[in-house]
Amino acid sequence: MTLIGTPRRSPARPRLVAAQPSSGLHSATQSASVWSVGGGKGGIGKSFIASNSATVLARIGLRVILIDVDFGGANLHTCLGVRGSARVNLSDYLEDRVQDLEAAAIETSVPGLRLILGTLGHTGTALPTRVQRQQFVEAIRTLPADVVVLDLAAGMDRSTVDFFVGADENLLVTTPEPTAIENAYAFLRASFFRRLAAAVQGTPAEERVKEAWAERDERGLRAPADIVRELRRSEPGEAHRVERVLATFQPRLVLNQVRTGEEVRLGFSISSMCRRYFGVHLDYIGYINYDDCVWRSIKDRRALVIAYPQSDGALYVRQIVKKMLDN
Repeated sequence: MTLIGTPRRSPARPRLVAAQPSSGLHSATQSASVWSVGGGKGGIGKSFIASNSATVLARIGLRVILIDVDFGGANLHTCLGVRGSARVNLSDYLEDRVQDLEAAAIETSVPGLRLILGTLGHTGTALPTRVQRQQFVEAIRTLPADVVVLDLAAGMDRSTVDFFVGADENLLVTTPEPTAIENAYAFLRASFFRRLAAAVQGTPAEERVKEAWAERDERGLRAPADIVRELRRSEPGEAHRVERVLATFQPRLVLNQVRTGEEVRLGFSISSMCRRYFGVHLDYIGYINYDDCVWRSIKDRRALVIAYPQSDGALYVRQIVKKMLDN
C-alpha cells in the first residue's frame, strides 16, 4: 500500500450505509474509508467541519474514528468537550507507548464516535520520512471503523499534503477571505503535484516531469495542467496512465463562514478556476453560513449538530455529509 498514487477508490465512490449491530459492514479484510479535511490556512474551520461531520456520521449508525493529525497544535478535542490532559493521544502511538493505533482511541459523548487526540506536548519531528507516513496510513486503514476522519494541521508540509491526497475523500475547506482562498489554491497546487509525482515515480516520464517543472517558466508552462500536456507530447504512452491516476483525484470544496450570496457563488468560481488551472475537478459540495450558533457551540465544547441541531449551520453540515455519502 502506498500513501499517494493510485487511490483505493474507483472514480465511482462506493456509498456507505448505516451499519446494523450484527451486519459486519467491514470484515477483517476490509479497511475503513478515510476522509481528510485540509485547507492550508489556520482558523478556517477545519476542526469544526471534521468534528461535526464525524458526529453526523456516527449519529446515522456508522462506526467513526476522528483523528487530530496535528503534530504541534492539536485542539480538535475542544470541539467535542474532551479534555486534552491526562489522556492517551497520538504521541503514545508514535513513541510506542501503546501497542497499536486503536489503543490511542478514546470514547466521546457521541455513541459510535471515538477520538484520537493530536500530539499534545510532542516536541520531536513526527513522521519525517515517507516510509513512516506510509506505515501510519496503513495503521489508519486497519482501524475497526466504517469511516476515519482526519483533521489535518494548518500549513503545507509534506506530511499534511500526503495525508490529504492519500485519503479516499479529500475535503478542502476555505473561507471567503482572500488570504484563505490564496492558501487553498496553494494547498491544492501542492496536492496536485504530490499526486502527479507519485503517478510518474519509477516510470520513463519521471525525469520529463521533473525537467518540465524545473523549466516551467522557460517553456511557458503557466499552469500545473500544462505539465500534463507537456507529458502527453513527450511521453504519450505514459501520459494516458498518468491522466487516469489524476482523474481519480476529485477533492470536494466547502466554503465556510459565508455571509452573502456573492460569497456563496464564489465557490463556483474557485471550482472553475481549479478546473482550468489544475485540470482537477473540484466539487463544490456546499457552504456553511456565518452563524452565531457555531461559536457558541465551540465555546460550549459541543458539536453544533448536537448543541444547536435546528441551526442553519447544523443543517448545512448534514447536507454536506449526505452529499458525500450519496455521490
